[in-house]
Amino acid sequence: MTLDEAFTALGMAPARVEHPPLRTVPDAHEYWDHLPGLGVKNLFIKDAGKQYWLVVLPADRSVDTKILAATIGAKRISFGSAEDLVRILGVEPGSVTPLAMINDADRQVRLVLDAGMMQAESVLVHPLVNTATLIMAPADLLRFLAHCGVTPAIVDLAPAFRAES
Repeated sequence: MTLDEAFTALGMAPARVEHPPLRTVPDAHEYWDHLPGLGVKNLFIKDAGKQYWLVVLPADRSVDTKILAATIGAKRISFGSAEDLVRILGVEPGSVTPLAMINDADRQVRLVLDAGMMQAESVLVHPLVNTATLIMAPADLLRFLAHCGVTPAIVDLAPAFRAES
């Protein structure tokens, strides 16, 4: 099933904003700052037990990876490789999104969504490419994930956030 097929089946038509490729959060600010919603970033990680994780949190937060690992129940995390990202979630680095869970047919990735982020009126996510941004209500994101057979863990990641400088 494609992203568009899933949205059609759910009767969803999230607002879509086209833009040049955005590879980093600083790149995104130029295009996201005027949009209604919380920009998010996505960490594709792997733990010592070879479990893959996709952790989604507010774009402007950085995390202490040791505390993050403990918070989500992982051991010794590191970033997953670009090859694994493409093979499992079907997206290139810079295009990572919780919507990519649609491509994880073998359910190799555990999805974690920050609880605070889920309180936003809307979130800004890529539609499997980094040349556009979708504006989605968190409830619609959860409906989409359920349609794909994915039940994310909604976790308060705030203990892992680094103090802002």
